[in-house]
Amino acid sequence: QVQLVESGGGLMQAGGSLRLSCAASGRTFSSYGMGWFRQAPGKEREFVSAISWSGGTTYYADSVKGRFTISRDNAKNTVYLQMNSLKPEDTAVYYCAADQGFGVHTTVRAYDYWGQGTQVTVSS
Repeated sequence: QVQLVESGGGLMQAGGSLRLSCAASGRTFSSYGMGWFRQAPGKEREFVSAISWSGGTTYYADSVKGRFTISRDNAKNTVYLQMNSLKPEDTAVYYCAADQGFGVHTTVRAYDYWGQGTQVTVSS
């Protein structure tokens, strides 16, 4: 069982930056693929970014490529999402997710554990 707790969300003006953190419990964090997803009101949860267990492979949604950076620190059981050049359309609840497998996935159903989410609001 893995518990995930997101933090770092908040209100930011367009063009600003935020860094989200996701702290994981459990001794096997370093073996999990990790992902970030987001869900805006009235919309389905969508993929944002993912990172392999080693950090050597990363994926990004086209909408955030070049603006967001995912990283992880296995010694701290934490995955990060650095978000730069924020836009109003980035407004959503951001969720951290863990995959027990060694792959890197972009679909919701591939992930086994989810955090409760952190709100990110970007004003124009």
